[in-house]
Amino acid sequence: MEERSIKALLCLEVSLNLLILILIMKVVISSHAIAYVEGDKYYGAKATMNVWEPKIQQSNEFSLSQIWILGGSFGQDLNSIEAGWQVSPDLYGDNNTRLFTYWTSDAYQATGCYNLLCSGFIQINSNIAMGASISPVSAFRNSQYDISILVWKDQKEGNWWMQFGNGYVLGYWPSFLFSYLADSASMIEWGGEVVNSEPDGHHTTTQMGSGRFPEEGFGKASYFRNIQVVDKENNLKSPKDLGTFTEQSNCYDVQTGSNSDWGHYFYYGGPGKNPNCP
Repeated sequence: MEERSIKALLCLEVSLNLLILILIMKVVISSHAIAYVEGDKYYGAKATMNVWEPKIQQSNEFSLSQIWILGGSFGQDLNSIEAGWQVSPDLYGDNNTRLFTYWTSDAYQATGCYNLLCSGFIQINSNIAMGASISPVSAFRNSQYDISILVWKDQKEGNWWMQFGNGYVLGYWPSFLFSYLADSASMIEWGGEVVNSEPDGHHTTTQMGSGRFPEEGFGKASYFRNIQVVDKENNLKSPKDLGTFTEQSNCYDVQTGSNSDWGHYFYYGGPGKNPNCP
């Protein structure tokens, strides 16, 4: 009888853990609209992105636009360095658009954090605070405001550095934080991400970027322009074989292009829930 009770309790515990895992997976569903390169060794990336203040449906959701510097696999051991702007009510207690950084060395499981919430990113410039509000932001059919972010690897010391704008070197991620990124990155991504908690069983109305689809173009849609990668000689180069990815293009989409002024660029984003994205 006692053995059966123990087995029943163990089965109940396994079932509860599985239920909790399913609930967590259901609550934290990310949607992306990105451009990317892979298949080479990368030592950094740069882009200029316009800044918006997307509307967030629920406080446990966020909307961000960023650069990802990636190494390893998307399973258990992903190394990621991330920098850009985000709106995250749970993290900051408001709906302001803020500059942020993030890192992980184990696919977001136990290591890493935003900004300076744990040891990791070492800030050397006190002129700009990590997590600071960005103002002004772009307006629909009005003035567009953008920021430039560069992340590059000091190949002598091994650290990954971050620069904001033209002259503000904000700090670095020490190489010892990482396994794969201790050498180089194997993938670079640029673009947007939204947490879709599927309120009421429907797709969230949390906006990505401006909340408009990319085909609407300048002054309406959000963009990344002059996107570049850093090669082994520490030179900025145009990305080769730029790919795109989005889980549901009817919710958030991405469209690439190139010209002499913006180099390689893309428009991205969307409104989330709409008649074609229930």
